[in-house]
Amino acid sequence: MTAETVTSTERLRRARFAIAAVFCVHGAVTGSFATRIPWIQEHAAVSAGQLGLALAFPALGASLAMPLAGAVSHRFGARTALRGLLALWTLALTLPSLAPNIWGLCGALFVYGATAGMSDVAMNALGVETENRLGKSIMSSLHGMWSVGALLGSAAGTVAAHVGGDARIHHLIAALVLTALGLVICQGVLDVRSTPDEEPPPRFSLPPKSALVIGAIGFCGVFAEGASMDWSAVYLRDELGSSAGLAAASTTAFALTMAVARLAGDRVVDRFGAVRTVRAGGVVATLGGLLVVLAPHAAVAMAGFGLIGLGIAVVVPLAFAAAGRSGPNPSQAIAGVATITYTSGLIAPSAIGGIADVTSLMFSFCLVTLLAFGLVLGAGVLRSGGREAASATPAPAKSADPVG
Repeated sequence: MTAETVTSTERLRRARFAIAAVFCVHGAVTGSFATRIPWIQEHAAVSAGQLGLALAFPALGASLAMPLAGAVSHRFGARTALRGLLALWTLALTLPSLAPNIWGLCGALFVYGATAGMSDVAMNALGVETENRLGKSIMSSLHGMWSVGALLGSAAGTVAAHVGGDARIHHLIAALVLTALGLVICQGVLDVRSTPDEEPPPRFSLPPKSALVIGAIGFCGVFAEGASMDWSAVYLRDELGSSAGLAAASTTAFALTMAVARLAGDRVVDRFGAVRTVRAGGVVATLGGLLVVLAPHAAVAMAGFGLIGLGIAVVVPLAFAAAGRSGPNPSQAIAGVATITYTSGLIAPSAIGGIADVTSLMFSFCLVTLLAFGLVLGAGVLRSGGREAASATPAPAKSADPVG
């Protein structure tokens, strides 16, 4: 191995750690915001119904803005685009706590979601590119690092809330720290640039057909995730008569299961491939759903929710990875899949609640179980986005230093 090869390998390894740190910073913003929602609600003097309306605006902003990420990356290069978009996202953390009323909160959350979505697409596109150059799966662990960041951000937010800290000051400090970290970290990611003669992607466009098919798998996974995260505690309390503490513990256990499974998922994917991994995960999640629906007591239901988290943990990372390899424009395909998954995450909690109002919460999780089984049936669509397919079809030329 030549000295040049060793240097190139080392730089690529550093690029992997850098993009993992970017995912962690991105997740920390979400965790920091989520823990201070009660403070923000009280400060803006909004009712529970108004808060529910406002919380739809991040998904709306993200869905509208995500298609722009490809054009930004094409114009400025992947590294510069990510640096700027991540900084906008971290700084947007300060906006919701400043909102004086419902209209200000809706506007702040729209911007918050738009910057979240664009930076999300940019970092996932670079994650896929880094994975391609390494020749092994890393997307699961990258999303695991996002979960770690969310846990760290929520832990800091919990401490701030416990001591009665003003969310405006908390979020300002967090935003400044995370922005500074992001600017430094982004120096180490790959610097992928389009060739001068490459056509720029359209600013707005419908997702490509490949993204729609792959996005359907992501939809199933995110729907099960959102339903379990938001309703597991309620399910244990209302359906099984659990205490408030035990019910809350089920949600924490579910989140930890997801994070651990994602951090360990790349080894499984490298050994068995994306299709078999998602298919097996679908079987595990379906079994988990059946345990939840048929649970005679809380311990069985908690085990079921844990199996759901374990089974769906790698679905979204692998959907993003497949989208990034499904066509000549990774950012556009990833934006399409991200839009579908964001939509799934938006409608899942309300859909579960609506079905429960008409029937029961147990019947709602029958739907979750069916969607989990959909992973078993539909996992094959990820094959077209595998690394084998990517290597068989040469990627369009890029102008870049090989490892940034």
